[in-house]
Amino acid sequence: MKSILNKSQNQRVERISTFSLVIGIDIAKEKHAAQAINFRGIVLTKRPILFSNDFAGFEHLEHSIRKLQKMHGMNDVVVGMESTGHYWFNIANWLVKQGIDVVLVNPMTTKRNKENRDNSPSKNDPKDALVIADAVSRGFYTPFSPKDEAFRRIRVMVTNREHWVVKSGRIKNRIHRWLDIRFPEYRQAFDDIFSDRSLATLRRFPAPSDLLQLSPEQMVQIWGEYMTRPGGVRGRNKAIELQALARHSVGDATALEEDKWELRHYDIICKIIDEANGMIEKLLPEIPCSDLVRSAGVSVPATAAILAFGGDLRKQSHGNQLLRKAGLNLAERSSGKYKGQIKLTKRGNSLLRKHLYFTVFHLLSFNGEFQAMHAYNTQVKRMTKMQSMMKTDWKAGESESQGT
Repeated sequence: MKSILNKSQNQRVERISTFSLVIGIDIAKEKHAAQAINFRGIVLTKRPILFSNDFAGFEHLEHSIRKLQKMHGMNDVVVGMESTGHYWFNIANWLVKQGIDVVLVNPMTTKRNKENRDNSPSKNDPKDALVIADAVSRGFYTPFSPKDEAFRRIRVMVTNREHWVVKSGRIKNRIHRWLDIRFPEYRQAFDDIFSDRSLATLRRFPAPSDLLQLSPEQMVQIWGEYMTRPGGVRGRNKAIELQALARHSVGDATALEEDKWELRHYDIICKIIDEANGMIEKLLPEIPCSDLVRSAGVSVPATAAILAFGGDLRKQSHGNQLLRKAGLNLAERSSGKYKGQIKLTKRGNSLLRKHLYFTVFHLLSFNGEFQAMHAYNTQVKRMTKMQSMMKTDWKAGESESQGT
């Protein structure tokens, strides 16, 4: 079943009737601003409704809404707000509990329509609230409904894990820098400086001066604290090689002891990421469609990200919906005889986009169906490898949404 955007847009417009009170809220950290209009865009508030970000403020907003409903004879309320930052979570969830429909407006819609009312680039909270209400009255919104508890929990876990993954990447870069300065010859002994033996070395004797204080046998014995098979001919040869490199190292030894503490951060962050992976793996069975996504060969972190930011895949009728959430849908800018290049919009969740991309990259390496599709795209249709990957991404999103 294909997603018909015009039909969906018309349905959202038809949702706003002559009896609908449309409220636009400009979200802030401490004080929000709200404006009310009817379905034709006529402003119904003499002055903006300003309310604080607490229970008293929320009650003031509800009281003002009920008063406007009674004054203008409207039995339906739709509240719109931008989905930026995190300050909108509490007010949105509270309004839903009061039985009021909440919808979300894309911030780009607000930005590009702020001059419609007064033909001025000026910006303030009451004006933004009015622009948001206008966008809702014309159907430029997405319905909001609180997600199930399991989806909320997995989203928090994935977001927190990504924070530490980013930090681990930065720490890795710092370790590379540390070795470039302190022990530039180190990479001659280890192709992968984050292998088990290399990490054991960095934990206990990272500097050339540390290596020269030990015998090869002592080095192998220390490696045994971190490895199951540290010795043998290979282990002894590696210890001798490291000591030979250390004797002729040109690394800087100034403030060496003060600089070593940075190497300890990597272990701490790795433990946090491992703990997050364990928590995610325990929660995934509670998420609908998780087994289906995993059966395609998708990793645990990628499965968690797809379900956390893609939502319940059973509610999506087409793969394009998932790709739009990730910003992997295509856009073209053409006018008259000019035909622009087709590119990805990248207007979606960057973390979902990242994991969908790497998922397809993984499937192209291990999944026969996707390999055949990629070969057909590149050899028969003469697509570039990247174009084929993007088309395969679309196919993957469609398959996950349809449960096939």
